[in-house]
Amino acid sequence: MNLQGLDAIIFDFDGVLVESVDVKTRAFASLYEKYGDKVVAQVENYHLNNGGVSRFDKFRYFQTEILGKPPLTDSAVAELANDFSVLVMERVVAAPMVTGAQAFLDSAGRHLPLFVVSGTPTAELNEIIQQRRLAPVFAGIWGSPSSKADNIAELLQEHGLPANRCVMIGDAIADLDGARANDVHFLGRVAETDENLFAADITTFVDFAHLPDCWR
Repeated sequence: MNLQGLDAIIFDFDGVLVESVDVKTRAFASLYEKYGDKVVAQVENYHLNNGGVSRFDKFRYFQTEILGKPPLTDSAVAELANDFSVLVMERVVAAPMVTGAQAFLDSAGRHLPLFVVSGTPTAELNEIIQQRRLAPVFAGIWGSPSSKADNIAELLQEHGLPANRCVMIGDAIADLDGARANDVHFLGRVAETDENLFAADITTFVDFAHLPDCWR
């Protein structure tokens, strides 16, 4: 698969287009620092190894599996999510683009419709993209609470796109799983300083300035 064989490109946002994963790692850590360094380390590790999973699901996991407490109510999850949003919004808006991402968006966007499917809540995601002045680039933006698999399915149906002529570009196993659930091609972004969590048969790239030749 290459650009010439595509009808659309679907991007994750954090860690794929914008270098904002560390911003969210620090925000999760600050929300759980009152529980001590051991809990913070577990929270950070889970977040980094489960990119693409919504913050709502992460908060539920932290509560039962790390803190060993009864499940959170929906209102408690919403409160944590709001606190998290306050911590990250301004910093994600200010975070640098992944090297080469803007040029790739400008180039690919002249030929193909581009979409975002992210684990960030839809309203927050739209606000971030609007503030970064990227909104005109994308033909559609999907966020949580719906899963990536469900959002990709909705995107394909709404725009009448054949799955085998679309690619999801992501940095997390959740992105890969969402693509596979819909028979969409996948390209993985693995930053130079990150561990490659993908299997050996998954094509990956460091940044958009170092894409495999067939994707240029």
